[in-house]
Amino acid sequence: RLGLIFVVNDSEDVDGMQDAGVALLRAYNYVAQEMDDYHAFQTLTHIYNKVRTGEKVKVEHVVSVLEKKYPYVEVNSILGIDSAYDQNRKEARGYYEQTGVGPLPVVLFNGMPLEKEQLDPDELETITMHKILETTTFFQRAVYLGELSLDQDVVEYIMNQPNVVPRINSRILTAEREYLDLTATNNFFVDDYARFTVLDSQGKTTAIANSMNYLTKKGMSSKEIYDDSFIRPVTFWIVGDFDSPSGRQLLYDAIKHQKSSNNVRIGMINNPSEDISYEKTQISRAIWAALQTQTSNSAKNFITKMAKEETAEALAAGADISEFSVGGMDFSLFKEVFESSKMDFILSHAMYCRDVLKLKKGQRAVISNGRIIGPLEDSELFNQDDFHLLENIILKTSGQKIKSHIQQLRVEEDVASDLVMKVDALLSAQPKGDTRIKYQFFEDRHSAIKLKPKEGETYFDVVAVVDPVTREAQRLAPLLLVLTQLINMNLRVFMNCQSKLSDMPLKSFYRYVLEPEISFSSDNSFAKGPIAKFLDMPQSPLFTLNLNTPESWMVESVRTPYDLDNIYLEEVDSIVAAEYELEYLLLEGHCYDITTGQPPRGLQFTLGTSAKPVIVDTIVMANLGYFQLKANPGAWILRLRKGRSEDIYRIYSHDGTDSPPDADEVVVVLNNFKSKIIKVKVQKKADMVNEDLLSDGTNENESGFWDSFKWGFTGGQKTEEVKQDKDDVINIFSVASGHLYERFLRIMMLSVLKNTKTPVKFWFLKNYLSPTFKEFIPYMANKYNFQYELVQYKWPRWLHQQTEKQRIIWGYKILFLDVLFPLVVDKFLFVDADQIVRTDLKELRDFSLDGAPYGYTPFCDSRREMDGYRFWKSGYWASHLAGRKYHISALYVVDLKKFRKIAAGDRLRGQYQGLSQDPNSLSNLDQDLPNNMIHQVPIKSLPQEWLWCETWCDDASKKRAKTIDLCNNPMTKEPKLEAAVRIVPEWQDYDQEIKQLQTRFQEEKEMGTLYKDMTAEEPSREGPQKREEL
Repeated sequence: RLGLIFVVNDSEDVDGMQDAGVALLRAYNYVAQEMDDYHAFQTLTHIYNKVRTGEKVKVEHVVSVLEKKYPYVEVNSILGIDSAYDQNRKEARGYYEQTGVGPLPVVLFNGMPLEKEQLDPDELETITMHKILETTTFFQRAVYLGELSLDQDVVEYIMNQPNVVPRINSRILTAEREYLDLTATNNFFVDDYARFTVLDSQGKTTAIANSMNYLTKKGMSSKEIYDDSFIRPVTFWIVGDFDSPSGRQLLYDAIKHQKSSNNVRIGMINNPSEDISYEKTQISRAIWAALQTQTSNSAKNFITKMAKEETAEALAAGADISEFSVGGMDFSLFKEVFESSKMDFILSHAMYCRDVLKLKKGQRAVISNGRIIGPLEDSELFNQDDFHLLENIILKTSGQKIKSHIQQLRVEEDVASDLVMKVDALLSAQPKGDTRIKYQFFEDRHSAIKLKPKEGETYFDVVAVVDPVTREAQRLAPLLLVLTQLINMNLRVFMNCQSKLSDMPLKSFYRYVLEPEISFSSDNSFAKGPIAKFLDMPQSPLFTLNLNTPESWMVESVRTPYDLDNIYLEEVDSIVAAEYELEYLLLEGHCYDITTGQPPRGLQFTLGTSAKPVIVDTIVMANLGYFQLKANPGAWILRLRKGRSEDIYRIYSHDGTDSPPDADEVVVVLNNFKSKIIKVKVQKKADMVNEDLLSDGTNENESGFWDSFKWGFTGGQKTEEVKQDKDDVINIFSVASGHLYERFLRIMMLSVLKNTKTPVKFWFLKNYLSPTFKEFIPYMANKYNFQYELVQYKWPRWLHQQTEKQRIIWGYKILFLDVLFPLVVDKFLFVDADQIVRTDLKELRDFSLDGAPYGYTPFCDSRREMDGYRFWKSGYWASHLAGRKYHISALYVVDLKKFRKIAAGDRLRGQYQGLSQDPNSLSNLDQDLPNNMIHQVPIKSLPQEWLWCETWCDDASKKRAKTIDLCNNPMTKEPKLEAAVRIVPEWQDYDQEIKQLQTRFQEEKEMGTLYKDMTAEEPSREGPQKREEL
């Protein structure tokens, strides 16, 4: 349920035609009465929709909505001075002030105020969902325990919880607290001003405590009897000028609160507003005299009278103090002290307020168990409810616990209550530290690893509890070993194993690269970077080497002759060595349109410097408004990309950056290796409100977009110099990892080039290419005159991670197509590395997709002996596809303009996030996901001849095949290389041609003539030049 409290002007004769807040309230009340609350709330929304960003609501906004919705009603009769729709205006203001919930706007969730930071419109929905989930657990428990039943009022149940108070006071609840030092002891009192003046702060506080007489619920506290129920764990010292109305009100509210609590005792400290004189301290002297001379109840009743405003007015008018005596009062004894000219106690109190409490004359404060709450502002409310809140907090956090310990000492009541106050002040003033959790282990003789500390030295006691066959244990073990080298510690590692396992939980060897300290070589220079060594490894398994890096790092292998995807140690002569390099640090961010609250899908950002504004760039996803940009350490400027992004939007504000939030130029500094995540809010320009960023008319300028990928090249020319029409270039995307698949990839490229007459540009996923391939590809591009680019994208941290390299690569084939390519690429073909092309791919590039974002070839049905392996013919897939084809992901064509326009990438990622949590879903990720989403993201089925695969297609259809795919055969499990030689006659010729080219490459490399016939800049395109730009 959603409730609204309008805190507006509560003056008697306010005109809603002049005051926008009152107009809003009366408009809401009118619609609620004439229609219902739902329509009233809608009316509010319509009014706020008329208010421009940064403006406040005006009366004319309210009037225009009412006139449009209710043209038959005189608006002045709804909003004017004599409005009949003024309900709850004064009550709302009164409620707001009485509850003390703080500066507006305020959101109460089941009575609990949200923090100011939580009211950010971008965060409110998320925070509300978290609160609902937390509250659901609370109610489930209440129902389970029988505390809440079907016939109970839930609101009443909430209101009866022990943490519910009628008023909240930020002064009381603040984390920053100041306490008096009550630890000193002396025998001095406030009625000896001369002695009091020479005491230090601690001594003065002790003298105040020594002199204090207290009021309690049953009268003054007594030293005559001992009863542990009379220990008061809460002590209030009321500080104020009791000869002024504000000081008397504070004292009166404290006494009123005390009537409902036997846990409280009240003492008083005078802080006169004016210079101290006999005439101006009449009530203060009367209170002091009563405390010194009267019995418990007489003093309390008399002081209650003194705190009332009518008493002060009567005394000021000349009434005699005797008129206010109460029953049982020894008035003559009282009068003697009251009329005494000795003012030492007031002088001492005034000095204490000034020197120790740091209060100005007449300022008020409350001291609760030594904690100073104040100074209170002149107009600040501190009433009965505040005392109630303060008492509750003391009792729950410390008071009751300390009282229970002191009761066991069996000392008299006043001494015991003083002890509670002093111990509470002492302990509460200490800095808060985390308490140690003590684990009680049943047995550790055989089930724990123990490393003893060095004897005779201080040591840390460290206990680790771990399941030894988990990925977490792999990381924890080296961390503990490094710690043992850094600090002296007593280490016990307890094994917390699962009793039953369905499969082997760990399938990898792991090394955590963490050095205990900086190391140097023999010549005192820094030693080479940290090294992970895998020693004594089994020889027979096939290994893949992977890096587990921080989220914001982009790392690549830069030097190794080995196939790191297929390490077979039995066939290695010596050791396998690989060198990696931290290539980029990522700048990540989230972007939202402040008007809609939604991510501006397709918005483009650029990152650069003042000298070179565009070095890298990207687009914003609809998923969380996420974007990422590659960068290196330094200061960068983030801008909207020139074109439609800059034309339609402006940057409204930014958070997490290194320039002021309202600065036009967004500066981001990358100065450490940790993640840098920023938040950017944008707004459509006033004349562009109805423009769509991804409308069909979008015609992005080809030049300059995604300069980050410009280190591809064509033969002897730089990519950016190639001015061919983009329609004349066939873009082919492929992924490969490991030397075997890179061999297949080179052959696939050659088969494309041999059969395609149109210029070709290959796009490769750089993340998983070997150094060998990256070194060879410029040479091959020069010899065969094709373009290429290496694209990269870091798997976002919020998207469910895959752990196996093969599944990660499958993910890249389908999940990031909208952000992986520059917007100048309207269409691309994906061709698997193990495919052979036998036709001109221009035909496929120009094939009409009939409005679908992509086209795939269906699996063949013609090889009948494989029917038992066609899983899509039965079960889930048969019912899900409902007669549609199941498509193979080895070859597909993507219309990126359509793909982005219908948010296909965002939809695919959303579905993936849900399905991938189940390890049994998406077994063939790149294939299952688009087929699963066929109803939301339609697939155009390509003619069958576009992909022939021996496993599924009969021999008769081979002669019509335009491409041949070397897909796996689950029946024969024939190795790929053998299948390639047997199935594709031309494969060996292609293979030999590539091998000869590689031989020439090696010869030229060794002779130093490798790039002599190429542009001088070319060899550095993948190397130093790129890094100089960044």
